[in-house]
Amino acid sequence: MDLPASLLHPARAPLTPALRALRLCLHLLMAGLLALAALRADSAAGTVLALVTGAVYAAGSYLPSVRESQRAAAVWLGALGVSWLAMLCLTPEALWVAFPLYFLQLHLLPVRWSLPAVTLTAVAAILSYVGHGAALNPGVFIGPLLGAAVAVATVLGYQALYRESERRRRLIEELIATRAELAAAERHAGTLAERERLAREIHDTLAQGLSSIQLLLRAAERALPPGSPAAGHIDRARQAAQDNLAEARRFVRALSPPDLEHGSLAAALERLCEPGVGDYGPAAGPYGPGAGPRVRFSVSGTPVELPTPYEVALLRIAQSALANTVRHAAASRAEITLSFMDASVTLDVVDDGTGFEPGSVRPSSDGGFGLPAMRSRAESLGGTFTVESAPGQGTAVAVSLPLPAGV
Repeated sequence: MDLPASLLHPARAPLTPALRALRLCLHLLMAGLLALAALRADSAAGTVLALVTGAVYAAGSYLPSVRESQRAAAVWLGALGVSWLAMLCLTPEALWVAFPLYFLQLHLLPVRWSLPAVTLTAVAAILSYVGHGAALNPGVFIGPLLGAAVAVATVLGYQALYRESERRRRLIEELIATRAELAAAERHAGTLAERERLAREIHDTLAQGLSSIQLLLRAAERALPPGSPAAGHIDRARQAAQDNLAEARRFVRALSPPDLEHGSLAAALERLCEPGVGDYGPAAGPYGPGAGPRVRFSVSGTPVELPTPYEVALLRIAQSALANTVRHAAASRAEITLSFMDASVTLDVVDDGTGFEPGSVRPSSDGGFGLPAMRSRAESLGGTFTVESAPGQGTAVAVSLPLPAGV
């Protein structure tokens, strides 16, 4: 039974103003009813028992062991119940103490014990009233039973509200944590995307331009007559272009994805298939933290060294396809295959998930790594991108890039 720690164990958690007021009201109610029983007792023994019951109650309210241990709380409630029953035998006024006892039993005992304890307390109050010679009437039974029913409804209703409040609090904390994780992931993805964009721009503009300048200077150098005074200037210009071309290529390598810094594309794809590794985030899917589909990687054909833009595109497409598998497919298995053929290189990502209708997919409005982005990557390198899927039949994503001349 989930109970508020601040109510059951005040030593462990601070009391809110509402709970502090409830505790004060319970103490005042118990003190007032015991004082009434002591004043109206027919004998000195009844007064003494009322005082003893009050002392037992006060001791349990301030003993740390009662506040921190359910077993100690049960012992204390037993001692309090015994002293109350003894007082009940001497004076009928003691039956009113049953009402605060209901709340104590419901708060301090598990529900499988508290409900029987409340029932026995109500029965004892009724029998005591009858045993002291009171006339039988509906009020004799209705009063204690109605009080017990109100106590049960109040306490169980409060506990239900508390559990709902705690559930919402945990949900809000999870949402805040998830928002922070998503923000970090978006920053990381934005950083990687900007690195790749800069690498492409440097490769396609500066590096290619410097390479063309170097070739033109070589041609101009060969066209000069022997002993031309311009030969030295052209040679120095060609050397400067060569040095800057090497520097531009160094920038491209430095801006390439970290996954490709310490190995080949095949090695990066194989690391991507390891549990908990990769940018696709298996914990973001419906599997829960640390779970996800089993992913296998294989290579077909004879691997060749690919240009950096090819490796970047194939790696990012694999990551995006696995992200879709984890987030949407509810798959148990997935397989990545990298195939090297005579004139092309092909990447296949296949899963056994729920599948979907490819024609119903709309381009993402945020430009994320979805199917349109994967298709754009492949087509920017002159390749093809295909998706085969149907509801309940899994999904197969295939991208084929033509190998450039000389590879």
